[in-house]
Amino acid sequence: MSRIALVDDDRNILTSVAMTLESEGFEVDTYNDGQSALDAFARRMPDMAVLDIKMPRMDGMELLGRLRQKTTMPVIFLTSKDDEIDEVLGLRMGADDYVRKPFSQRLLVERIRAILRRQEVIAKDAAGQSEDGKVIVRGSLTMDPLRHAVTWKGASVSLTVTEFLLLQALAQRPGFVKSRDQLMDVAYDDQVYVDDRTIDSHIKRLRKKMRAVDTDFASIETLYGIGYRYNEE
Repeated sequence: MSRIALVDDDRNILTSVAMTLESEGFEVDTYNDGQSALDAFARRMPDMAVLDIKMPRMDGMELLGRLRQKTTMPVIFLTSKDDEIDEVLGLRMGADDYVRKPFSQRLLVERIRAILRRQEVIAKDAAGQSEDGKVIVRGSLTMDPLRHAVTWKGASVSLTVTEFLLLQALAQRPGFVKSRDQLMDVAYDDQVYVDDRTIDSHIKRLRKKMRAVDTDFASIETLYGIGYRYNEE
């Protein structure tokens, strides 16, 4: 049973969403500000967090930044209708997805399930017998799906679940182009709709993390109007 943390200063949202998730078999912890959530996470980290962006004491952006210093736990942002800039910034900071308010609780449940399934893909087959579980070595890049570990020229790179799956999809077939639609299929369940901008934001964040350990990193190539490909060094 997965434990989901809901962090929102709207008590009505906390109550209704918690009831929905619990009815779907999840364990739920609720917090009405970012600082309370961060303090609780230090004692026990949930399997996933759903964060409102605008909250007192510590907003969702600051909380995400604190979390990404020490964990790749999946995070979904709840954003207001006009918060497009915040959505993009959140994805670049390492959020895995976002849902706009007002939202369908069924949609939120499906996106939570989709991200948890993606985590299972990375962790499955501990014997390493499947293609998804094998260590990938492409030039300076090494990826170990079973340990969710990535290194570039020997330096460790911390990626979210979504970033890992996108890099894995590209690196599995160097030189081959992956369209945005294909990358959406890799990163998201087919019941979850995302647009091109979401994939682009994840790729930008992925590049930024790789360049943090190597300023000359250029292995992920953009083919404008087509998609992306990984070029092995």
